[in-house]
Amino acid sequence: MNMTLSFAAPEAAPVVSASSALDVQFSNVSRTFTTKMENRTVLADINLQIPAGQVVAILGASGCGKSTLLRSVSGLDHPTTGTIRTGTREVTGINELCAVAFQEPRLLPWRSVRQNIALGLAPETDKRSGNALIEELIELTGLSHAASLRPREISGGMAQRVSLARALARRPGVLLLDEPFGALDALTRLKMQDLLLSIHASFPTTVLMVTHDVDEALTLADRVIVLGRGAGHSAAGVIEDLSISAGHPRRHTDEKFVADRLHLLRLLGVDPTNH
Repeated sequence: MNMTLSFAAPEAAPVVSASSALDVQFSNVSRTFTTKMENRTVLADINLQIPAGQVVAILGASGCGKSTLLRSVSGLDHPTTGTIRTGTREVTGINELCAVAFQEPRLLPWRSVRQNIALGLAPETDKRSGNALIEELIELTGLSHAASLRPREISGGMAQRVSLARALARRPGVLLLDEPFGALDALTRLKMQDLLLSIHASFPTTVLMVTHDVDEALTLADRVIVLGRGAGHSAAGVIEDLSISAGHPRRHTDEKFVADRLHLLRLLGVDPTNH
């Protein structure tokens, strides 16, 4: 039986007042970790220009530096050589122009959903506009019925919605997502992909998303960056920079989707005949 999957954002989503999306520039970025035993270079000579508002998925095998690249944009880690800029500003410390959502929601258990989202507000946000933004985000992420609940009273999928709303509360120019749906069951993951499309339609910030899921990357992203180690190289670099021209919804049975999927699986060393 042939089954066609498509992903479409819900209509009439509320519009959140956001900061302007920012471009991201990587110039000759390398990262070496130094221990007593060795110097280990995980990223080498990364050069990328990511336009403002683009959704970029980052694929690659475990240990190839995907999360390190994301952490370097946020300022939680720093390149050994090279520079990263968000907009016109070079990242030299914690990047207040970014917000991060991790695979684990990391909610405070003694706070309600609404209170956890409020933690993402920028310090200079006044109470009135902050409350208005929180309510918009609660509606946008489908949490109206759960706003007063504690984390232990909601599902994993709902907790990840809270994590996304908390990140958006900062009005980031760049949203960094580190395998945000990796711990969810398959059905919840599909629903969260729909939600992310809806969020980006209403809140068109720049998105950099690490994922191990090729289908997820092709479903959500405008562009797929593959990190890997080329022949004779011990550190990872960009081995593919694939632009996705199709709009949304995207069907997994479309010829271009299938061709891109096979190409990416082969790049990642996976036999596509088994998947």
